Amino acid sequence: MATSAAIVFALLTGFVTAFQVALLFGAPWGELTLGGKYSGALPGRARLIPLVSALLLVGFGAIVVSRAGLAIPGLRGVSTFLVWVVVAYCALGCVANAITPSRRERRLWLPVVFMLLVASVIVALS
Repeated sequence: MATSAAIVFALLTGFVTAFQVALLFGAPWGELTLGGKYSGALPGRARLIPLVSALLLVGFGAIVVSRAGLAIPGLRGVSTFLVWVVVAYCALGCVANAITPSRRERRLWLPVVFMLLVASVIVALS
């Protein structure tokens, strides 16, 4: 079960990371992030947020696949603790996406972040 959950987590994280990178490079999807504050492409300074998000997501993916024993054996020991950081981040992400004023953002990201939360909990408990 942990293997399947880690694969789901990695695939979803890949999708979300690609979205963040697209925002960073000017994709016109601003209304789908940051509470829908921006329409079109994010302004210059706001593009730092998707950069940080993409980096965090890559790190979180590494932690989860390491904890599940699928890759990056060097992280295996520390992943036992860090996977709970991932779980907490995903839980906070669920709350944030549930209360966002942007209906489009909520409809798109709440199910995705909830699936990331479930997958990360399964891996953490394995």
